[in-house]
Amino acid sequence: MLHDRKDIDRLTEKIIGCGIAVHRAIGPGLLERIYRECLIIELQASSLPTERERRINLEYRGHRITNDLVIDIVVEGTVVIEVKAVERLHPVHQAQVITYLKLTGCPAGLLMNFNGTSLRAGLRRLEHPDFYIAK
Repeated sequence: MLHDRKDIDRLTEKIIGCGIAVHRAIGPGLLERIYRECLIIELQASSLPTERERRINLEYRGHRITNDLVIDIVVEGTVVIEVKAVERLHPVHQAQVITYLKLTGCPAGLLMNFNGTSLRAGLRRLEHPDFYIAK
């Protein structure tokens, strides 16, 4: 897992480039799962190791919660990607990514909404709340 800010910045820029390539190729208006699969193909074509649909087991007071959380994509074990195809992003979508960052320990996350005229308009980079705190 990468922990250097510059390396993470470079990696997120490569991922964003892959997302832009997908958006340019197929445009807005499709289902999230289509964008997720196309993005995985693009990431792998760029030699970026990906993990699709990573499950996070949750426990509460010693009891396993039966509904696991599922992260769309994790790249190089470092960057969480949540793919959306919605009219507009809401604060709950950002909270979802931040929750994934806290639960996985990944330092950065990308929230990508493919349902816009450009991917950059629907793109949010989020950082683990504790990762860059000076110690």
